[in-house]
Amino acid sequence: MRVAILCPYSLSVPGGVQGQVLGLARSLRGIGVATRVIGPTDGPPPEPGVVTVGPSVRMDANGSVAPMNVGPVASERTLEAIRTFEPDVLHLHEPFVPGPTAAALVGSTLPKVGTFHAASEGDHATYRRLRKVAQRAARELTIRTAVSADARALAEQYLGGSYVVLPNGVDVARFRDAEPAPSDRPAVLFVGRHEPRKGLGVLLDAWDELDRDAVLWVVGDGPETAALRGLGVDRVEWLGRVTDAELARRLRGATVFCAPALGQESFGVVLLEAMAAGAAVVASAIPGYGNVATDGVDALMPAPGDATALRDALRRVLDDHALRGDLVAAGRAHAAEFSLDHLAERFVGVYETAIGLHA
Repeated sequence: MRVAILCPYSLSVPGGVQGQVLGLARSLRGIGVATRVIGPTDGPPPEPGVVTVGPSVRMDANGSVAPMNVGPVASERTLEAIRTFEPDVLHLHEPFVPGPTAAALVGSTLPKVGTFHAASEGDHATYRRLRKVAQRAARELTIRTAVSADARALAEQYLGGSYVVLPNGVDVARFRDAEPAPSDRPAVLFVGRHEPRKGLGVLLDAWDELDRDAVLWVVGDGPETAALRGLGVDRVEWLGRVTDAELARRLRGATVFCAPALGQESFGVVLLEAMAAGAAVVASAIPGYGNVATDGVDALMPAPGDATALRDALRRVLDDHALRGDLVAAGRAHAAEFSLDHLAERFVGVYETAIGLHA
């Protein structure tokens, strides 16, 4: 079997969709499936088996900014890469995002599996604007999958049709076996774009009130970086963007991983990565995180936007060694259930079904 996986976002930029695309491709190759990834890159392809369609431009997308290439040249390169590789099936991640996935959706006659990642509490501007066009284009998909019940509900609301829920996977060994980043005191780690919905401002408010000898590692950047750094909160190390290898080291070295997002998260794969690395998880009680974590079992989950509740949860995990040990043990076991290798095997079955339906 030969599979081409299409990604609309730059594969050089860390992100949830990009991480899933690259990780799934590695796992598919590991079980003998010839796999090619096609999408934008900024610079050389980040790893073997990736075909670039050109660099990305940062574009506004539903309250965030995404690195995309929506130009006609990228679309032409996408279709040429498909013709050159001669796959048996296409796997389109976010099929209606402009760029490579949308080009493949309407420009190829091969069987297509579409995976929907987005979830939204309330209105989704892109789907609403393109609803009629998207409903017609969705007929090109042989099989539709979604990464969570929330993502499925959003797609059903605007597109109709039926969806198989296949949760995102995690490369357990990569995080479990990483060399820990050193720290001379307990470290709490935040990873994410510095924009309001990620809740970093709430975390900094909580951290400013947390009187513990610990350090907050902040990974990422964004439009709020300068303003948040300007708050002058103590015991914070601003790390900026890091490589995938360095992220694994930081997750492995962290005592606590904190995800204070306010909403619009369809699936908390980074929580699973933290669990696999052995960090205790403190995450907002939002639907997307509820897909992968259970309050009091493998995470503490305070209300989103509540800095006092977040401070208290962090304090509990840092102070209570027994609680922290229980969260870490449960988290490691839970992350193992979401192995990318297992996900790859399930997708092989989906691809075979799509090929059979298309014949």
